[in-house]
Parts: sequence; C-alpha cells; structure tokens
Amino acid sequence: MIGLTSLLMTVLTLPVAEEDTIRTERLEEVVVTSNSARQRIQNVQTGAEVIQIEDLTSAPQLFGQADIMRSIQLLPGVKAESDASSSFQVRGGTSAQNQVLFDLAPVYNSGHLAGLFSAFNEDALASATLYKGLLPAQYGGASSAVLDITGRTGNRSGWHGGASVGLLSAKGTLEGPIAKDKASLLVTARRTYMDLLLKASKDFKDNTLYFYDVNVKLDWTINAKNQMYLTFFTSHDRTSVDKMADIRWGNLTANLKWLHHFKDDSYAQTTAYLSNYETDNGVDFLRMNLWYKGHIRQMSLRQDFSIHIPSTGDRSLLPLTIRAGLQTSLWNVKSAEWQVLNKYDKEQRRAWENTAWVNGTFDLRSDLQASVGLRVNAFMPLGGSLYYDIERNGDIGWYYNYGKNQIVKTHLTLEPRASISWQPTPQTSIKLGYARTSQNLHALRNQSTSTPFDRYTMSSNIVKPETADQWSGGFYLMTPRQDYDFSIEGYYRQIRDVLDYKDGKSFSSEIEIERLVLAGEGKSYGVELCARKNSGRLTGWIGYTLSWSKTRIDGINGGQWYDANNDRRHDINIVGMYRLNDRWTFNAAWVFNSGQAFTAPSGKYQVIDNWIYYYAERNGYRAPDYHHLDVSAVYKRGTRKEEGRRRRVETEWVFGIYNIYNRYNPYLINFEDSENGARTKAKQYSLFGIVPSVAFNVRF
Repeated sequence: MIGLTSLLMTVLTLPVAEEDTIRTERLEEVVVTSNSARQRIQNVQTGAEVIQIEDLTSAPQLFGQADIMRSIQLLPGVKAESDASSSFQVRGGTSAQNQVLFDLAPVYNSGHLAGLFSAFNEDALASATLYKGLLPAQYGGASSAVLDITGRTGNRSGWHGGASVGLLSAKGTLEGPIAKDKASLLVTARRTYMDLLLKASKDFKDNTLYFYDVNVKLDWTINAKNQMYLTFFTSHDRTSVDKMADIRWGNLTANLKWLHHFKDDSYAQTTAYLSNYETDNGVDFLRMNLWYKGHIRQMSLRQDFSIHIPSTGDRSLLPLTIRAGLQTSLWNVKSAEWQVLNKYDKEQRRAWENTAWVNGTFDLRSDLQASVGLRVNAFMPLGGSLYYDIERNGDIGWYYNYGKNQIVKTHLTLEPRASISWQPTPQTSIKLGYARTSQNLHALRNQSTSTPFDRYTMSSNIVKPETADQWSGGFYLMTPRQDYDFSIEGYYRQIRDVLDYKDGKSFSSEIEIERLVLAGEGKSYGVELCARKNSGRLTGWIGYTLSWSKTRIDGINGGQWYDANNDRRHDINIVGMYRLNDRWTFNAAWVFNSGQAFTAPSGKYQVIDNWIYYYAERNGYRAPDYHHLDVSAVYKRGTRKEEGRRRRVETEWVFGIYNIYNRYNPYLINFEDSENGARTKAKQYSLFGIVPSVAFNVRF
C-alpha cells in the first residue's frame, strides 16, 4: 500500500412526468424546494439535511470535479474520513455504519481511486437527503446515518446533452424523450484518462490507474396514476502497480420501480433492486504473494405505502400521513477468498432478511407536529457454509454444518423512532427526537478509512447486530424574510455490539472472521451550530461541531474506554458562494478539523535481531490538526444557434485551487527505526499540497 500511495502522490501532483410523491425526480424542483429556510424550521425530523444539489456542487472541489460526497462533508456534524476520501462520518459513527442509497438500492463503496472521487456523477442526480441518525421508520440497515439520493429523469420535451473535460477525467450526458411527454431516457458516463497519461510516461508506462461509471434511467408515464422507472448504475476501478499490486473494485445496481397514485397524495410503490459490490486484489510485495477477493450481493423486493388524510375545513380532523412497508432481501457476502503463497481459504455466507415498518406524521395542534414509527427487522443467517464456536483463547471449539437454506439463528430487532417539533412562532422551532437503529452488515478495517481491503461479515451465530440509540434536540431560528437562519443541535448516541480487531490481528490473520474481532460498546455526543445566508449575491454557511466519540471493548485497552479512530474534538466549515453577475461566480471553502486519534507505540524490545513494538494504549495519541482553504471561479456563457429551431448552448469554465496555502495535512503516520534500531521516529505522509485545476463544460 505504501507503493500505491507513492504512485498516487506522483500521478496526482502532475409538464414533465407527474412528480414522484416519495422523492423529487427533477433537479429544477429540488432547487426550489430545498432553498427554503422555512423547510428547515418546519421539518419535524431533527438531524435531517435536505440537500440543495446546486449549492453543494458549487463548492470548490478537488481536481475541478463537482462531488456531492465531498460537499456533504462540509455540513455540520459530518466529517471526512481523510484528505483522500469521499466517504463521510456522522456523529461519531464510521462510514461503514452509514448507508448510501441510490434510487433505494444500497451502494457499498461510493468512491473512485480509493475515495479520491465520488462514484456519483452529479449530472445524474436530482435530490438527496441526509439523515444524521434520527431515521424515519422506512429507513434501516445503518446504525449511524442514511444518505438517500434520487437519480434525475430525462427531459421529455426535447433532446439535450452536455460534456465536460477536466485535467484527469471527462464525462458526457444525453437525455431526451423516447415518447414525447410520455417517456424519457437519461444516460451519463464518466471516465478518467489517467492511465493514458501513465502510458506516456517512461517510468510509469507499466502501471494502470483508471475508473469509469455509467448511469442510465428510463421513466414512463403509463397513465395519470401509474409510472414506471428503471435505473442502472455501474462503476469500476483499477489500480495496478507494475509487478507489485493489481487492485480492482466495482459497484453495480439495478432498480425497477412502479409508482401508483391514489387520491389525496396517497400512493403505493413497488421496488425490486439488485446491489453488487466486488473487490479483486493481488499483491506481490516483499515476497508476500497475496490474492484476495470479496463481495456483497443483495437482492430485495420492497413495498411502500403512503396514506395521506387531509384536515377537514373546520380543523376537527388534523392532517395525518402514514407510511408503511415491507421488504424481503437475500444476502450473499464473501468475507474473503484468498491465496497467500500456496494456501487457499474462503469464507462466504448467505442470509435472509425481512423487515416491516410503519410511521405516522401528524399535527397535535397547529404549532405542534409529531412523527412516531416502529421498524421490525428479522435477520436470519442461512446454512450451506460452515459456522463454529470460538473458545476464549480464539481457537475454534466446534464446527456446525447446517443444511443449505437452513436457518442458523434469528436476530429480531425492534427499532422505535419518534420526533416532535414545536413552533412557538412562525420563525422558530424546537425539536426533540429519539431513534433506535441497527445493521447486520459489519465492516472491519485496519485503518480509519475505507479501502478495497476492508473485510465484511454479517450477523451470525456469534456476531450480533449493531444497535444504536440516539437522542437529539435542537433550536432553529430564521429571519422573517428567510434571508438568514440559525440552528443549534445536541445529540447523545450509544452503540452496542460494535466490532474491532483484537490486539495484534489484521484482516489476513485468519480466514474465520469471528476469530479476529471482539465486540463492545461505544458512545458519542456533541453539539452542532450552523448559520446560513440564503439570499443575495453572497450565500453560504458557517458550521461548527464540538464532539466526542469513545469505545470500550473487553480485551482491548485493558477494558477501559478509549477514543475512537474517528474522534476529533473540533470541526469548522466555512463555505461562501458569491455571484458577481450572470457569468461569474466565485466560491470558497475553509475546513478545520482537530487532530484525529491514532495508536502509537509506547516502547519496544528486542527479540534476537528483531525490534518489537509495545502498545500500552489504544488511540492515545493525536495527529496534527487538519485544515485547508479551497477556492474556485466559474465563468458561464450562453449563446443561441440555429439547428432547425432555436436552442441554447451554455459553456462553462471552472478554475479551482485546492489547498491554496499549500498545507501538508497528515494522511498516514508511520514509525521508522534507525539502522541499529536504537531510535524510533514518527514520519508523516501527506497526499496533497496545493492542487490547481481547470475544467470545461458544455450543455445544449
């Protein structure tokens, strides 16, 4: 991985269809609805961020690529995993405890090039909502947060398209009607040409570094009450270092949705989806020949109902919205399949999951609104592969060979959810909420960031579901004309049965994943402040988060509480967007995070000719503070031309500088011995200094 990191550092420095009543399908509608400070005041759900795609993708971005995942990291309570990662952490949870949904199908690795780029092309996106732990009952499968992204539908009135060329990648979009005013098609594709640059280099011509992603969406209005949507998404990455490593991973999701409208905004929606994440890695380094594969496959059938009962004219009956649903899923998770030298091992398991939920949102009176729900989850690991018991010393005590499709164990989880919002005045609100969440897919990492070498396992006869309880409250204020709004939220989160590696163990120590880990508990708490300016030439926000995140596991750190890998005390985000005129827009973002916790050796001793490190405390040290200032300028120009009819062609230049004052932030801290081993020093590795970028976009 050090060779891979070095290579990366070297390369990188060179009428439309009727509106979907569940989630908005058109980008133009998102910009209107999510631009309202009043929405943040009136939403009953605390900790929910309805995301304005236009503002988030306007923030300065690495390498000139607009990236919704990196923009989400600028929100209060949300943190980036590292300087090189598009994954995010929310309120003390890790990115593996989040769920990212694209048209309801989960995407398990949302990054390209180990997280440098998001897997989502913003040209394919319509809307997104981030739930920071307090989830409505229709969401589950995550003990921390859910990011629900809706893909955009194509234009039904005429054919349009666009293209973009940047320093490292290019992309294109084509959309238009298949049947005018009845059906449309949207296709977006993106690919990097970094591999072509490597081929032109004498030193790196035998290396490969590229990614691509493709989005396709079809929508069809059958009649006034019925709509069909078909979504396809795929992404693929490959990083190959000559004779050292060949690392590949990719995502694929397919989604078919039928939406039926009833009267009074009620509807039923049936969704079938497939999600597949695969990784295939080979490493030949220091005479260690390792070939490693893994995958997560999920097939689901989901039924949603939404029943809206409007209020009566005399207000004797207040409005009520009930959302209920069912979902059944089949899981197939390959924790690992590898060959190390001449030793071959494989662990792969299957499971069946069934979920039901109901959630009601209602007015108790004109200024008091509540949302109450319950989610019930039954997760059943299935036979057909080996299960076992683990002795206290970590050895396998007994094997169980269940028949194929035989239920090994049933994990039943009840997840109550509740939120209440009181508006004492039209410009203020006070919200309180509680939610229990759980997840049955567990990720194990040697480091604090996600990589293709992460191992995944499901709840089993030994591993229990992760369950989290979160309490949250907040005060929200806006000015009468919604020019400004302010918020303060506090939260406390407890999590049980969270997994961590035993001391001295790593992902390849054993094929049986339960032998590598111990289960324990965690807690996180903090406060989030945000001030937004919503109108005028200058818009943006300032966010500050003060937080703590701790873990306690018997057998690790002497059974005492220790700071979690993602514990950072202070986070500050300042984002500004200035529209000079119709052509020029200037953007800036400053990010500050206090140092992240990490484990350092407390001493060392010598055994024969080898020096062995001694670790007295887990995550007892802090990395240096992390901060950078990014700026960008966008120049737009639109012209008219004749092609049988008048059409508008818009061109756009995007100039950016990432990390304008050239701060070298810590990415990796390694400990190195002197030649005779008498001295040890910590050495910091950084990925980026200052990175300028330019991109050209055209839309027609």
